[in-house]
Amino acid sequence: MLITVNISDMKVSSNPEDVLVTYSLGSCVGVTLYDPLQKIGGLIHCMLPLSKVDPERAKEVPYMFVDTGLPLMLQTLINMGANKSRIVAKIAGGAVLLDDNGMFRIGERNHIVVRKLLWKNNILISSEDVGGTIARTVYLQINDGKTIIKSAGKEYEL
Repeated sequence: MLITVNISDMKVSSNPEDVLVTYSLGSCVGVTLYDPLQKIGGLIHCMLPLSKVDPERAKEVPYMFVDTGLPLMLQTLINMGANKSRIVAKIAGGAVLLDDNGMFRIGERNHIVVRKLLWKNNILISSEDVGGTIARTVYLQINDGKTIIKSAGKEYEL
């Protein structure tokens, strides 16, 4: 079953028939975490890197921010039986869109915060497709952990 992860949202699954998808990642960042032994995975779509810009909003919508959403997704997967030492992480998005002068660099900052949080949790990034100026759609297949990117008329495995 295709399960959509909206902006500022996160979904997890252990059902081998499920495919998680998030559409049109621009400066937002999408992160997949997957335990290949337990076949448990999650996908998050974060808009902003740090919740300190709006702590109240972060309480209401924690997945909007990398620093509040990503730890919640990781903990959810662990609670479902995933083992942190086996988790495979993949990152997509973080593009430069609408901000031609680079003043805010939201995409780049999102990417940096994801990398720092994963590093602090001893989770290595297996692959990533970040930056540039294109939007990406990300699929995570729960049965085998494949992460598929569709972007600019192309489809490829991350």
